Parts: sequence; structure tokens; C-alpha cells
Amino acid sequence: MSNATLNRRQFITAALGLTGALGLAACGSATGGSTSTTSTTSSSDTSSTFDGKFVLGFDQDFPPYGYVGDDGSYTGFDIDLAQAVCDREGWTLVATPISWDAKDTLLNSGQITCIWNGFTIEGREEGYAFTDPYMENRQVIVVPASSDVQKLSDLAGKNVITQADSAALDVLSEGGSQEELGKSFGNLQTIDNYNTAFMMLESGQVDAIAIDYPVAVFNIGDKTADFRILGENLNSEHFGVGFAKTDEGERLARTVEADLQALDSEGAVKELCDKYVDQGVSYDLWCLPKA
Repeated sequence: MSNATLNRRQFITAALGLTGALGLAACGSATGGSTSTTSTTSSSDTSSTFDGKFVLGFDQDFPPYGYVGDDGSYTGFDIDLAQAVCDREGWTLVATPISWDAKDTLLNSGQITCIWNGFTIEGREEGYAFTDPYMENRQVIVVPASSDVQKLSDLAGKNVITQADSAALDVLSEGGSQEELGKSFGNLQTIDNYNTAFMMLESGQVDAIAIDYPVAVFNIGDKTADFRILGENLNSEHFGVGFAKTDEGERLARTVEADLQALDSEGAVKELCDKYVDQGVSYDLWCLPKA
């Protein structure tokens, strides 16, 4: 699922409650390869409330990073990465589907430990304690294979849809890098999940979808005769793991970052990328330096 809430991606999600009415709901230089628990902020918040229960907030409709598998369990590239980190640390992973619009409230209230779901860093740097970028991503346009749209400028006057609070929406909205392109559309509408967006595209209700590349590849699947991705990208961005902007959040970000580096050095990251390669995940896009 650019500005991930808009600025980065943002991804889709049907509202699933964490509890009752609760609507639960990247290449910079890396730090050292060993796990660190030293705070990198000067905040007065020095207490630690993390008890090893790693509650990962994710959008369950954002494949290949987080989704419901055929067996009904939560799966995806980022969830598998998080499980590998938890295995190293002896933490218990609790994969928790959230309402994307509620992610900040859930994170800052401590109901989730982090947001880890193709979460774009760009435009959100000041709001979260991020790991360094681990994966590059890009925003693209999907159209019907028979469409007369061949390049971005051909979208003028067309009806385009994207996920609410997504990176693609942020890119196309006021202040975004493709603001003028967005203004040229006949209509730019939003929806809560890309599954429905593809059904609308197939039925002719919209002309194009603005979406993350891996999510596009996953949803197109073997329907390459029905849909195609434009050769021009809307934008390029990077994914990171976002924690609350507190001392503890900074400590956890540095620990997870170091674990990801170590997993990469051990070859585990490439194995996971290869597992999801047919869904648009490529090890070539991994950008966090090895430990």
C-alpha cells in the first residue's frame, strides 16, 4: 500500500477492530549490524514498556506485504520479515490488521508496536521513529490492456481511482510531485481497497488505477491479457518500519534495523524476496546495507 498515508503509500484496508469499537486498525545509510538498545533521542521518555509482545499493525488487503493467505492466516513479505526479526530477538509476533486511517492513533496509544506494511518514509520523516529504508518502491498506473492510454499524459480527462490515504493519492494531490497530472484527470476518486478498484477497472467504471507496483503485480496475477502497467512511473519511494516517536520507539527501530541487516547478511532476506518474486518483490530493490 509515496507518502504512505498518502505520502508514502498507504495502503488499503477494511476496518477490522483491534477490540470492539477500535478501528484497528525507503536508501539511507545503515547503523551497525549488532543489536542496539541505546536511545538516539534526547527526549525525557526513558522508560521501557515493551514486554516482548511485538504487535505489528498492517493492512490485510495490501499484498504482497500483508494479506490473508489461502489458509486464512495472515501472511506477506513484511509479516515474514517481522517474524524473522522476532525469532532473533525472542519476541512474540502479533500480526494485527488495522484500519489504515486509524494507524497513528493506534501507534501513539500503544495498541500497536509499529506500522510495518509497505510503509513509505518520504513525507513522514518527522512523524515516526523509522528504521533506515529497507526496500525501494514505485507508484504506477494500471489500465485495461485494450485502453488507449499509453503514457501518463494520456490520462487527461480520465477517471482514475486509488486507495484512500495512500502514497499514490499523495503524489497526485496538491503538493505532490504529480499534482498537475492529478489535476488533469476527469476525476480522481478513492476507495478503501484495491480488490474493488480492479473490479471497477474491469467493469469500465474507471479508466485507470494509481497503485504500488508490487500490489499491481499481485492483483493482475495471470490476467496479463486483461491489464497492463504503464511504462512511466508516477513516483519512486522507500519503505521503512515506523515506530512511535519516543525513546522506546527509537530503540526498537534501531534494534529491528540491525536485525534486518543481519538477516540480509545471512541470506534470509534474499530467500524471502525470492519467495515473493512472482508478486513483484525483488531483491534488487532491497536497499538496507548488510551488517
